[in-house]
Amino acid sequence: MRATLQQPIGSGLHRKSEPDEVLEGVDLHGRTAVVTGGYSGIGTETVRALAARGARVVVPVRDPAKAASTLAEVEGDVTTGEMDLADLASVRRFAAAVADQLDHLDLLVNNAGVMACPEGRVGPGWERQLGVNHIGHFALTSALLPLLRAAEAPRVVALSSIAHRMGGIRWEDPQWTEGYDKWRAYGQAKTANALFALALDRRLAEDGGQAFSVHPGGILTPLQRHLPTEEMQALGWLDADGNVPPAVQDAFKTPTQGAGTTLWAATTSQLADHGGCYLEDGDVAQLVEPDARTMTGVRPWAVDPEQAERLWTVTEGWLADA
Repeated sequence: MRATLQQPIGSGLHRKSEPDEVLEGVDLHGRTAVVTGGYSGIGTETVRALAARGARVVVPVRDPAKAASTLAEVEGDVTTGEMDLADLASVRRFAAAVADQLDHLDLLVNNAGVMACPEGRVGPGWERQLGVNHIGHFALTSALLPLLRAAEAPRVVALSSIAHRMGGIRWEDPQWTEGYDKWRAYGQAKTANALFALALDRRLAEDGGQAFSVHPGGILTPLQRHLPTEEMQALGWLDADGNVPPAVQDAFKTPTQGAGTTLWAATTSQLADHGGCYLEDGDVAQLVEPDARTMTGVRPWAVDPEQAERLWTVTEGWLADA
Protein backbone atom coordinates (compact mmCIF):
# COMPACT_ATOMS: atom_id res chain seq x y z
CA MET A 1 0.00 0.00 0.00
CA ARG A 2 1.29 3.44 -0.92
CA ALA A 3 1.27 6.02 1.87
CA THR A 4 -0.64 8.38 -0.42
CA LEU A 5 -3.65 6.05 -0.19
CA GLN A 6 -3.82 6.38 3.60
CA GLN A 7 -5.78 9.63 3.72
CA PRO A 8 -9.50 10.51 3.79
CA ILE A 9 -11.40 10.25 0.53
CA GLY A 10 -14.49 12.26 1.48
CA SER A 11 -16.91 9.34 1.70
CA GLY A 12 -19.85 11.49 2.75
CA LEU A 13 -20.30 9.54 5.97
CA HIS A 14 -19.47 10.78 9.45
CA ARG A 15 -18.39 9.58 12.88
CA LYS A 16 -21.86 8.55 13.99
CA SER A 17 -23.38 7.33 10.73
CA GLU A 18 -25.96 4.62 11.38
CA PRO A 19 -26.16 1.33 9.44
CA ASP A 20 -29.20 2.47 7.44
CA GLU A 21 -27.20 5.42 6.11
CA VAL A 22 -24.10 3.35 5.43
CA LEU A 23 -26.02 0.61 3.61
CA GLU A 24 -28.51 2.75 1.75
CA GLY A 25 -29.29 1.04 -1.56
CA VAL A 26 -27.15 -2.02 -0.75
CA ASP A 27 -28.63 -5.43 -1.59
CA LEU A 28 -26.77 -8.41 -0.14
CA HIS A 29 -29.05 -11.24 -1.29
CA GLY A 30 -26.94 -14.13 -2.50
CA ARG A 31 -23.96 -13.01 -0.42
CA THR A 32 -22.47 -15.01 2.44
CA ALA A 33 -20.67 -13.68 5.50
CA VAL A 34 -18.92 -14.95 8.63
CA VAL A 35 -18.81 -12.51 11.57
CA THR A 36 -16.77 -13.42 14.64
CA GLY A 37 -18.02 -11.96 17.91
CA GLY A 38 -21.39 -11.59 16.21
CA TYR A 39 -23.45 -12.15 19.34
CA SER A 40 -22.21 -9.23 21.41
CA GLY A 41 -21.90 -5.44 21.08
CA ILE A 42 -21.08 -4.08 17.65
CA GLY A 43 -20.76 -7.61 16.32
CA THR A 44 -24.47 -8.21 16.83
CA GLU A 45 -25.28 -4.94 15.07
CA THR A 46 -23.03 -5.95 12.17
CA VAL A 47 -24.86 -9.28 11.86
CA ARG A 48 -28.24 -7.57 12.14
CA ALA A 49 -27.46 -5.06 9.39
CA LEU A 50 -25.99 -7.62 6.99
CA ALA A 51 -28.86 -10.07 7.47
CA ALA A 52 -31.46 -7.30 7.10
CA ARG A 53 -30.15 -6.67 3.60
CA GLY A 54 -30.30 -10.28 2.56
CA ALA A 55 -26.92 -11.74 3.43
CA ARG A 56 -26.58 -15.25 4.78
CA VAL A 57 -24.57 -14.81 8.00
CA VAL A 58 -22.72 -17.48 9.95
CA VAL A 59 -21.64 -16.58 13.48
CA PRO A 60 -18.96 -18.64 15.26
CA VAL A 61 -19.82 -18.82 18.96
CA ARG A 62 -17.95 -19.74 22.12
CA ASP A 63 -21.09 -19.62 24.26
CA PRO A 64 -23.99 -21.23 22.34
CA ALA A 65 -26.61 -20.44 24.99
CA LYS A 66 -25.74 -16.75 25.08
CA ALA A 67 -25.59 -16.61 21.29
CA ALA A 68 -29.01 -18.23 20.95
CA SER A 69 -30.51 -15.71 23.33
CA THR A 70 -28.88 -12.69 21.67
CA LEU A 71 -29.49 -13.70 18.07
CA ALA A 72 -33.07 -14.88 18.60
CA GLU A 73 -34.35 -11.37 17.85
CA VAL A 74 -32.14 -10.84 14.79
CA GLU A 75 -34.19 -11.29 11.64
CA GLY A 76 -32.82 -12.98 8.54
CA ASP A 77 -30.70 -15.98 7.59
CA VAL A 78 -28.39 -16.24 10.61
CA THR A 79 -26.84 -19.50 11.79
CA THR A 80 -24.15 -20.34 14.33
CA GLY A 81 -21.33 -22.82 14.80
CA GLU A 82 -19.21 -23.51 17.85
CA MET A 83 -15.72 -21.99 17.88
CA ASP A 84 -13.24 -20.56 20.35
CA LEU A 85 -10.49 -18.36 18.91
CA ALA A 86 -8.20 -19.48 21.73
CA ASP A 87 -8.57 -23.12 20.64
CA LEU A 88 -7.01 -23.83 17.24
CA ALA A 89 -8.68 -27.23 16.97
CA SER A 90 -12.11 -25.60 17.33
CA VAL A 91 -11.16 -22.94 14.77
CA ARG A 92 -10.28 -25.64 12.26
CA ARG A 93 -13.45 -27.61 13.01
CA PHE A 94 -15.57 -24.51 12.48
CA ALA A 95 -13.86 -23.69 9.18
CA ALA A 96 -14.33 -27.27 7.99
CA ALA A 97 -18.02 -27.13 8.88
CA VAL A 98 -18.43 -23.87 6.96
CA ALA A 99 -16.69 -25.43 3.96
CA ASP A 100 -19.22 -28.27 4.08
CA GLN A 101 -22.10 -25.75 3.97
CA LEU A 102 -20.81 -23.14 1.52
CA ASP A 103 -19.07 -23.19 -1.84
CA HIS A 104 -17.79 -19.64 -1.41
CA LEU A 105 -17.52 -16.90 1.21
CA ASP A 106 -18.02 -13.27 0.20
CA LEU A 107 -17.25 -11.56 3.48
CA LEU A 108 -15.30 -12.32 6.64
CA VAL A 109 -15.51 -9.87 9.53
CA ASN A 110 -12.91 -10.55 12.22
CA ASN A 111 -14.74 -8.64 14.92
CA ALA A 112 -14.25 -10.67 18.11
CA GLY A 113 -11.62 -9.76 20.66
CA VAL A 114 -10.51 -9.34 24.24
CA MET A 115 -9.23 -6.08 25.73
CA ALA A 116 -6.90 -5.21 28.60
CA CYS A 117 -7.34 -8.57 30.28
CA PRO A 118 -5.18 -10.00 33.06
CA GLU A 119 -2.11 -11.85 31.85
CA GLY A 120 -3.01 -15.22 30.41
CA ARG A 121 -1.76 -17.76 27.91
CA VAL A 122 -3.50 -19.60 25.07
CA GLY A 123 -2.34 -22.21 22.60
CA PRO A 124 1.28 -23.26 23.16
CA GLY A 125 1.92 -20.26 25.42
CA TRP A 126 0.91 -17.23 23.35
CA GLU A 127 0.01 -14.03 25.18
CA ARG A 128 -3.76 -14.12 25.39
CA GLN A 129 -4.62 -10.87 23.60
CA LEU A 130 -2.26 -11.52 20.70
CA GLY A 131 -3.36 -15.16 20.62
CA VAL A 132 -7.08 -14.43 20.46
CA ASN A 133 -7.22 -11.11 18.59
CA HIS A 134 -4.54 -11.85 16.00
CA ILE A 135 -3.34 -15.46 15.85
CA GLY A 136 -6.79 -17.03 16.23
CA HIS A 137 -8.19 -14.82 13.49
CA PHE A 138 -5.14 -15.50 11.31
CA ALA A 139 -5.79 -19.23 11.66
CA LEU A 140 -9.49 -18.80 10.88
CA THR A 141 -8.85 -16.63 7.83
CA SER A 142 -6.21 -19.01 6.52
CA ALA A 143 -8.61 -21.95 6.86
CA LEU A 144 -11.40 -20.03 5.07
CA LEU A 145 -9.14 -18.63 2.35
CA PRO A 146 -10.15 -21.20 -0.30
CA LEU A 147 -13.80 -20.19 0.17
CA LEU A 148 -12.89 -16.51 -0.04
CA ARG A 149 -10.88 -17.07 -3.20
CA ALA A 150 -13.89 -18.84 -4.71
CA ALA A 151 -16.06 -15.73 -4.27
CA GLU A 152 -16.33 -12.80 -6.62
CA ALA A 153 -14.62 -9.77 -5.05
CA PRO A 154 -14.35 -11.17 -1.49
CA ARG A 155 -13.62 -8.85 1.42
CA VAL A 156 -12.09 -9.32 4.85
CA VAL A 157 -12.50 -6.71 7.57
CA ALA A 158 -10.23 -6.86 10.61
CA LEU A 159 -11.24 -4.86 13.69
CA SER A 160 -8.30 -2.83 14.94
CA SER A 161 -8.44 0.08 17.41
CA ILE A 162 -7.09 3.48 18.33
CA ALA A 163 -5.04 1.47 20.82
CA HIS A 164 -2.63 0.65 17.98
CA ARG A 165 -1.05 4.02 18.73
CA MET A 166 0.53 2.51 21.85
CA GLY A 167 3.21 1.00 19.65
CA GLY A 168 4.22 -1.48 17.02
CA ILE A 169 5.04 -5.17 17.29
CA ARG A 170 7.48 -5.95 20.12
CA TRP A 171 9.70 -8.12 17.96
CA GLU A 172 12.08 -8.78 20.85
CA ASP A 173 9.26 -10.25 22.99
CA PRO A 174 5.88 -10.29 21.21
CA GLN A 175 4.47 -12.86 23.64
CA TRP A 176 5.21 -10.72 26.70
CA THR A 177 7.27 -13.27 28.59
CA GLU A 178 8.49 -10.43 30.79
CA GLY A 179 6.95 -7.22 32.16
CA TYR A 180 3.36 -7.78 31.08
CA ASP A 181 1.34 -4.60 30.55
CA LYS A 182 -2.30 -5.30 29.70
CA TRP A 183 -2.85 -2.07 27.76
CA ARG A 184 0.35 -2.22 25.75
CA ALA A 185 -0.34 -5.87 25.00
CA TYR A 186 -3.77 -4.87 23.72
CA GLY A 187 -2.20 -2.11 21.63
CA GLN A 188 0.22 -4.59 20.07
CA ALA A 189 -2.64 -6.94 19.21
CA LYS A 190 -4.55 -4.11 17.52
CA THR A 191 -1.47 -3.11 15.53
CA ALA A 192 -1.22 -6.76 14.51
CA ASN A 193 -4.82 -6.68 13.26
CA ALA A 194 -4.03 -3.71 11.01
CA LEU A 195 -0.82 -5.27 9.67
CA PHE A 196 -2.65 -8.53 9.03
CA ALA A 197 -5.24 -6.77 6.86
CA LEU A 198 -2.50 -5.04 4.90
CA ALA A 199 -0.64 -8.29 4.18
CA LEU A 200 -3.85 -10.18 3.43
CA ASP A 201 -5.00 -7.54 0.96
CA ARG A 202 -1.91 -8.19 -1.16
CA ARG A 203 -2.70 -11.90 -1.18
CA LEU A 204 -6.37 -11.44 -2.06
CA ALA A 205 -5.71 -8.95 -4.85
CA GLU A 206 -5.01 -11.65 -7.43
CA ASP A 207 -8.54 -12.98 -6.82
CA GLY A 208 -10.14 -9.54 -6.99
CA GLY A 209 -10.47 -9.39 -3.22
CA GLN A 210 -9.63 -6.79 -0.60
CA ALA A 211 -8.93 -6.55 3.10
CA PHE A 212 -9.24 -3.57 5.43
CA SER A 213 -8.63 -2.78 9.07
CA VAL A 214 -11.16 -0.72 11.01
CA HIS A 215 -11.16 1.37 14.15
CA PRO A 216 -14.84 1.25 15.13
CA GLY A 217 -14.60 4.10 17.64
CA GLY A 218 -15.16 4.29 21.37
CA ILE A 219 -18.17 2.20 22.35
CA LEU A 220 -19.18 0.90 25.76
CA THR A 221 -19.81 -2.81 25.17
CA PRO A 222 -18.94 -6.12 26.87
CA LEU A 223 -15.42 -5.62 25.48
CA GLN A 224 -14.77 -3.71 28.72
CA ARG A 225 -15.66 -6.74 30.85
CA HIS A 226 -12.12 -7.09 32.21
CA LEU A 227 -11.97 -3.50 33.44
CA PRO A 228 -12.99 -2.86 37.06
CA THR A 229 -15.37 0.02 37.72
CA GLU A 230 -12.61 1.92 39.50
CA GLU A 231 -10.41 1.82 36.41
CA MET A 232 -13.20 3.02 34.12
CA GLN A 233 -13.85 5.84 36.59
CA ALA A 234 -10.16 6.77 36.53
CA LEU A 235 -10.31 6.81 32.72
CA GLY A 236 -13.31 9.15 32.93
CA TRP A 237 -15.68 6.68 31.26
CA LEU A 238 -17.85 6.45 34.38
CA ASP A 239 -18.63 9.01 37.08
CA ALA A 240 -18.46 8.43 40.83
CA ASP A 241 -21.91 6.82 40.77
CA GLY A 242 -20.97 4.41 38.00
CA ASN A 243 -22.91 6.26 35.30
CA VAL A 244 -21.64 7.40 31.89
CA PRO A 245 -21.19 11.20 32.01
CA PRO A 246 -22.97 13.23 29.28
CA ALA A 247 -19.65 14.33 27.75
CA VAL A 248 -18.58 10.70 27.40
CA GLN A 249 -21.93 9.74 25.92
CA ASP A 250 -21.36 12.36 23.24
CA ALA A 251 -17.79 11.28 22.57
CA PHE A 252 -18.61 7.57 22.45
CA LYS A 253 -20.69 5.83 19.81
CA THR A 254 -23.68 3.56 20.21
CA PRO A 255 -23.19 -0.08 19.16
CA THR A 256 -25.09 0.56 15.91
CA GLN A 257 -22.88 3.55 15.11
CA GLY A 258 -19.84 1.48 16.07
CA ALA A 259 -20.74 -1.03 13.36
CA GLY A 260 -20.89 1.70 10.70
CA THR A 261 -17.30 1.72 9.48
CA THR A 262 -17.18 -2.08 9.40
CA LEU A 263 -20.30 -2.17 7.23
CA TRP A 264 -18.88 0.50 4.95
CA ALA A 265 -15.63 -1.44 4.56
CA ALA A 266 -17.59 -4.59 3.80
CA THR A 267 -19.81 -3.18 1.08
CA THR A 268 -18.77 0.16 -0.41
CA SER A 269 -17.44 0.64 -3.93
CA GLN A 270 -15.66 3.80 -2.76
CA LEU A 271 -12.72 1.73 -1.53
CA ALA A 272 -12.02 -0.03 -4.82
CA ASP A 273 -8.51 1.44 -4.97
CA HIS A 274 -7.76 1.50 -1.24
CA GLY A 275 -7.24 -2.13 -0.29
CA GLY A 276 -5.21 -2.62 2.86
CA CYS A 277 -6.07 0.76 4.32
CA TYR A 278 -6.93 1.49 7.96
CA LEU A 279 -10.39 3.05 8.25
CA GLU A 280 -12.18 5.08 10.92
CA ASP A 281 -15.36 7.15 11.21
CA GLY A 282 -16.70 6.06 7.84
CA ASP A 283 -13.61 7.07 5.86
CA VAL A 284 -9.98 6.23 5.26
CA ALA A 285 -7.93 7.39 8.24
CA GLN A 286 -5.24 10.02 7.87
CA LEU A 287 -1.66 8.79 8.21
CA VAL A 288 -0.15 10.78 11.10
CA GLU A 289 3.28 11.13 12.66
CA PRO A 290 4.37 8.55 15.26
CA ASP A 291 4.25 11.11 18.07
CA ALA A 292 0.96 12.73 16.99
CA ARG A 293 -1.18 13.63 20.00
CA THR A 294 -4.42 13.48 18.03
CA MET A 295 -7.04 10.87 18.92
CA THR A 296 -7.61 10.16 15.24
CA GLY A 297 -5.43 8.93 12.42
CA VAL A 298 -3.23 5.87 11.96
CA ARG A 299 0.40 5.64 13.06
CA PRO A 300 3.00 4.49 10.50
CA TRP A 301 3.85 1.21 12.21
CA ALA A 302 0.30 -0.08 11.70
CA VAL A 303 0.36 0.39 7.91
CA ASP A 304 3.97 -0.53 7.15
CA PRO A 305 4.15 -3.16 4.36
CA GLU A 306 7.49 -4.54 5.51
CA GLN A 307 6.24 -4.97 9.08
CA ALA A 308 3.07 -6.57 7.71
CA GLU A 309 5.02 -9.16 5.74
CA ARG A 310 7.30 -9.86 8.66
CA LEU A 311 4.35 -10.44 10.97
CA TRP A 312 2.66 -12.69 8.40
CA THR A 313 5.76 -14.89 8.18
CA VAL A 314 6.25 -14.99 11.95
CA THR A 315 2.59 -15.87 12.53
CA GLU A 316 2.78 -18.70 10.02
CA GLY A 317 5.72 -19.99 12.05
CA TRP A 318 3.79 -19.78 15.31
CA LEU A 319 0.92 -21.75 13.82
CA ALA A 320 3.21 -24.33 12.25
CA ASP A 321 4.71 -25.00 15.66
CA ALA A 322 1.35 -25.13 17.47
